[in-house]
Amino acid sequence: MAVPQLFRIVVQVADIELAASFYARVLGVVGERVSAGRHYFDCGGTILACLDPTGAGDGARPAPLPDHLYLAVEDLELVRAAVVSAGGTLAAGEVHGDPAGTVARRPWGEESFYALDPFDNPLCFVRRGTEFRGRGGR
Repeated sequence: MAVPQLFRIVVQVADIELAASFYARVLGVVGERVSAGRHYFDCGGTILACLDPTGAGDGARPAPLPDHLYLAVEDLELVRAAVVSAGGTLAAGEVHGDPAGTVARRPWGEESFYALDPFDNPLCFVRRGTEFRGRGGR
């Protein structure tokens, strides 16, 4: 049997326009509006789907992700500046205790910083080439 391929992850947001603008600035791609409440970004073959559940008319409220969404990027400093200018918040490394927005090398070799999107979804940006993919994945 073939190994399944992860092809989409959904991030709930309260304002699809703000989400489209934030992620376009941070990711450096415009993405695609696929419906009134959905905007998709192709992140190297995996779709980051921003979904505004409030458009369903049933009083649904967006729920932030329970854990970090990890994104590998070329230039951490450029992305960190984009996060702030686009309305995100730099966050402290909760487990590691580094100050908000600090680029740090983790014990497993990743260089990264933590942030929140405007909807409190936790994000971690990792310098491309330092991603830890498990013991056999590097």
